[in-house]
Amino acid sequence: MKINSYLNFNGNCETAFKFYEQCLGGKIVMMLTHGDAPTAEHIPADWHDKIMHVCLDLGDRLLMGSDSPPGYFETPQGFYVQISVDDPAEAERVFHVLAEKGKVKMPIAQTFWSVRFGMLVDQFGIPWMINCQETG
Repeated sequence: MKINSYLNFNGNCETAFKFYEQCLGGKIVMMLTHGDAPTAEHIPADWHDKIMHVCLDLGDRLLMGSDSPPGYFETPQGFYVQISVDDPAEAERVFHVLAEKGKVKMPIAQTFWSVRFGMLVDQFGIPWMINCQETG
């Protein structure tokens, strides 16, 4: 069994996932808009370019998401997307890139359980934890 995160956005899903693709080094393998759907004629024209489903392949995991329909978006709370990184320098890089224009909740630093750990909410409102355990 694998658990993958599915994120909801308030109209900026495409921008967010293109950012995550660059930051995390993955590859977007699917991006469908509401205008691509067979039911597009029943969807308001200003919603045709919004994302119905996107999938970012990160190797052994997928990050997926979509734009919430108007009136259904809720600000994310009560969870963090956790990233495990093997290299402290890579943990620092990912943390700082995700934190740009966002809000740091806990600066990345050494802790008693990890050589690097930090928490942030990115510019798109998604909460992240970056963790780098000692591997030696």
